[in-house]
Amino acid sequence: MIKAVIFDMDGVIIDSEGEYLKYMYAFAREKRPDIRIEELYGTVGTTKKDCWDVMEKALKTGETWEELREQYHSRGIWKRAFEEVDYRAIFRPEILPVMDQMREMGLKLAVASSTNLEQVDHILTLNHVKERLEIMVSGGMFKRSKPDPEIYLYTAEKLGAEPGECLVIEDSTVGITAASRAGMKVAALIDNRFAFDRSLASCEIRTLTEIPALVRTLLGNKNTEK
Repeated sequence: MIKAVIFDMDGVIIDSEGEYLKYMYAFAREKRPDIRIEELYGTVGTTKKDCWDVMEKALKTGETWEELREQYHSRGIWKRAFEEVDYRAIFRPEILPVMDQMREMGLKLAVASSTNLEQVDHILTLNHVKERLEIMVSGGMFKRSKPDPEIYLYTAEKLGAEPGECLVIEDSTVGITAASRAGMKVAALIDNRFAFDRSLASCEIRTLTEIPALVRTLLGNKNTEK
């Protein structure tokens, strides 16, 4: 029985991965003008260390991943991305009727994102998602981020649901891994641009509009038909 649906934000509710990558690419080109953006695809949807390890290996400047990350943040590039990206333009509006259908089924909804809570709140408020949720949770609230399952276990507890009663919508390898380790069902939103490993997902979906039918299957049609 499914009682709650938990959504990742970046790459699921907003198609942000490619937008943030542009800023990483611009930073990298200052150090290595001939770098191809494809060489940085491995930075997407990973842990902090893995992300900057990719940058370190691609640049080959002799600087450590920690030094490169510090430069990126000290120059305010990440903050500038947050201010400049048009979060309405990259929002997937189909999520709103999908969420409304979930609520009509009596399901509780949440967002569990690795992004800082201020940014999550801003983006979800801007796009009228926040008002449909019971809770928003940020990875910044925990010592360990995805792929550690802590964020998902915490979210389930706050929703009053057991891990096995939760369906998670994720796209990245680390997110899918975190939800799987939490003992939850995971629907992986397919994004073939970045070669994410979806092998731990319970199933795959190509669009968010597939979620209601998936939930009906998990619940059993007799429980959801009006």
